[in-house]
Amino acid sequence: MNGPLEWMAAIGTMLAAGLIAADLGRKVTGWAFVLFCAVAATWVYSGLTSDAIPIAAMNGLLLLINAWGVWQYLLSPKNRRIMERMEQVEEKVEKEVEREMEG
Repeated sequence: MNGPLEWMAAIGTMLAAGLIAADLGRKVTGWAFVLFCAVAATWVYSGLTSDAIPIAAMNGLLLLINAWGVWQYLLSPKNRRIMERMEQVEEKVEKEVEREMEG
């Protein structure tokens, strides 16, 4: 387990984690979960083909958790409605917070 597939999965994992940590908004976080799903599937394949069953098992569970994240951030109709309404007031609130932080 040290080939190009594992390197792509490792880099993808770090990129997805960075996107979530950067808190760039709900859509970016949702797409980070999509990336997490892709790399988890890659880790599962890599683990199964290289006899690293614990890696495959862990990433199988992470794939399910990340798929739930995709649902929560990108696909859930209820959450999408909430976010659409929040976006309407988000800019106003951000400006208010900036003013509070300045003075």
